[in-house]
Amino acid sequence: MKRRDFITTAVLGAGTLAFSGCHRAEKQTAENTVNINKGKKVTLKLATSWPAHFPIMGTGVDTFAKRCFELSGGTLEIKVYPKNILVPALQVFDATSAAQIDAFHSGVYYWKGKNPAFSIFGGMPLGLLSEEMITWFKFGGGYELWREMYGKFNLYPLIGGTTGPQMGGWFKKEINSLSDLKGLKMRIPGLGGEVMKKLGVNPVLLPAGEIYTALERGTIDATEWVGPALDSMMGFDKAAHYYYTGWHEPGSILEITFNKARWEKLSPEHQAIITAASEEMTGTMLQEFRYKNAKALQELPDYVQIKNFPPEFFTAAKKALREVLAEQSRESADFKRVLESYQSFYALNEPWSDISTKHLLEIRN
Repeated sequence: MKRRDFITTAVLGAGTLAFSGCHRAEKQTAENTVNINKGKKVTLKLATSWPAHFPIMGTGVDTFAKRCFELSGGTLEIKVYPKNILVPALQVFDATSAAQIDAFHSGVYYWKGKNPAFSIFGGMPLGLLSEEMITWFKFGGGYELWREMYGKFNLYPLIGGTTGPQMGGWFKKEINSLSDLKGLKMRIPGLGGEVMKKLGVNPVLLPAGEIYTALERGTIDATEWVGPALDSMMGFDKAAHYYYTGWHEPGSILEITFNKARWEKLSPEHQAIITAASEEMTGTMLQEFRYKNAKALQELPDYVQIKNFPPEFFTAAKKALREVLAEQSRESADFKRVLESYQSFYALNEPWSDISTKHLLEIRN
């Protein structure tokens, strides 16, 4: 090798070693920074709208918090507070918005008074099932709209579970015609409540812990809740008349929502862990509801009469729903935007649903 070539090679080699050493140092510094961030303990306060360890919904949140702790190696602790410990059941939205707490778990339909569009995010009467709702959120634009509108309240929402198909509700007296609905006081939230109002019902909004007492004391004449598993546990079977199907909530969405400013301060790792744990909770909750509802249906007392609403009811409910959607769209630009997104996905999804799920259910038995 010539002396000039040797010098050139030596210089290049030294430069490469120097660059490599510099790169390793930068990499090590970055790794140290990540390790420091990973080791930093974060504690969040999350309030729910449910009693302590309430089956499926409440225990689902307990498991969610445990999973966040496990997946983060103990660096992310979410302390779960049942209703009325930090804030009342139906004040968790405002408390999180104001940064009094870091997050909450509840039902989206409770907040329609904040913005009527929120009712759609919770589920549509006679509309999409749970799987379809989640698909709309993740692929049809639902999440973008939800986060945009919640952002105005300093909130960042995630799907925090879903009930699957529900039952139509418990009634103290038999419903044989539309006239039997006139004047009834019924606990029923969201758009389903607006539809029932047009049918002559007086809708009442109550949190879970207050429904039984209201039914027992005659403050309400009827209530919907979820399905056989939770309904029986709540003591609603004393109302005797149990109606199907849950036309008003075919796929209700629950939420696990964070204060937006607090969310944005979390590390990307902790945000990813929370997101993954929320999706795990949603899947598990849907599966648990299906299993326990199927089991509880077989264990209902003999005196419980399971009935379908009269055919004229669904015809009237569909007509009332169209009127409600038209009225809400005229009154709220947000509602109209969300409804258009929802209906666009519905139109895309329905032909496939008809020839797959619907047809299979029709022929499999």
